Amino acid sequence: MQTWQMQTAKARFSEMVKHAADDGPQEITVHGRSVAVVISRALFDQLSGNQASLVDFMQQSPLYGSDDIEFERDRSLAREVDF
Repeated sequence: MQTWQMQTAKARFSEMVKHAADDGPQEITVHGRSVAVVISRALFDQLSGNQASLVDFMQQSPLYGSDDIEFERDRSLAREVDF
């Protein structure tokens, strides 16, 4: 992982982003202390599990396509709220 001082990262931002896309995560430091890491969008999606849409996720449910699903409603009285 390449390390960039904050002032260098700001001055050469587009270069740092290209390195993140091509070479992997880029570390940013302030006064020698690591404060941030810039990663590519592809790596972010891989790490966060954002590869499938919500529709794709819902279609993978074992209940997908079932028309006979009934959700029971809670018939208990509403709770009292003091205003």
